[in-house]
Amino acid sequence: MTLEGRKADSGRGDQQERPATPAEQRRNSALERKRTAAARSKNKSGRKRAEAAARRQAAKQRARRRRLLIATAVVLVVGLGTAGLIYATRPPAPPSISVSGAFGTKPTVTIPKINPPASLHAQHLISGHGTLVAKGDLAVADLTAYTWNGTATKKISQLSTGQPQPLTVGSTISGLDKSLEGSRSGTRLLITIPPKDGFGSKGNSSLGVSGHDTLLIVADVLGSYQKTASAHGTHETVNGTGLPTVGTSSPGTAPPVHIPQTAPPAALQVHTLIQGTGPVMKKGKLLVAQYEGVIWRTGKVFDSSWKRGVPAGFQIGTGQVIKGWDDGLVGKRVGSRVLLVVPPADGYGKQGSSQAGIKGTDTLVFVVDILGTY
Repeated sequence: MTLEGRKADSGRGDQQERPATPAEQRRNSALERKRTAAARSKNKSGRKRAEAAARRQAAKQRARRRRLLIATAVVLVVGLGTAGLIYATRPPAPPSISVSGAFGTKPTVTIPKINPPASLHAQHLISGHGTLVAKGDLAVADLTAYTWNGTATKKISQLSTGQPQPLTVGSTISGLDKSLEGSRSGTRLLITIPPKDGFGSKGNSSLGVSGHDTLLIVADVLGSYQKTASAHGTHETVNGTGLPTVGTSSPGTAPPVHIPQTAPPAALQVHTLIQGTGPVMKKGKLLVAQYEGVIWRTGKVFDSSWKRGVPAGFQIGTGQVIKGWDDGLVGKRVGSRVLLVVPPADGYGKQGSSQAGIKGTDTLVFVVDILGTY
């Protein structure tokens, strides 16, 4: 190597090892700060983009959860609503059946020339707000009834009397019992009853119903009475000697009757024990009552609605009951308790009633609570 070459190498070495001047140091520091700041800015921008992306992803997840919850809620509401409709109401009768007329009056019914429905239907044409009808109650209803077989229909005159009828709920035909139960006084029902819920495969020949007949009934529910129904009003003092005495009892049970050890009176005796304030019983009207009958001679009870656990209904003043009832109860007010002492002539007469243990010479004693009239 030449001398010039060694000098050149020596000069380059001196230049590499030479320390930077203050000015160069300041420039280098500035450059380093810029690089650091740029790196920080880049990192910060990356973090922001990452956070924004995370927020967008979280929002999407929340939206998906909301949609899922809303869909679930809709399913639950629809499901519960359907269940409520299924169990709270019965399916309506075919809409082509037409019923017109005011509640409590004879309805006009138009039945289409179609086959009847195969299942039990009960539709509230008018919803009442009175006493609830329960199994075991005495319901009072106006009925208009038809047989329906194929496209042929016929009114059942024995049921379509135009007069209020007493019905012990749970003791009529199954379809009518089910339809009345849970309704309220003031309700008009349109009921279609297939044979299996009516009179069955044997039908009812006395009513002209065959084993293939569906029944169509319009029922106006006029009233309902529980077994605990009783007289309510002002207690009265009974004047007269030699008469039975009547005690008190809890609702739903008969009051005790004490027969004196004397001969019975020869004429009909009518005494109000509790004075009611309801409507007056009129001849030809339906009487709803709780009652008990006792034979004076033996002191034994021979008939009692209280013991049967349901009030009874009778048309009064028309000969459907014994003369003592017709003569003694017409003119009395609903809510009253009445004592009747009935001689044989106003009772079962000379023939008596052997199945009840009543002789032709027996005087009868009745305690009657008048609950309603229609």
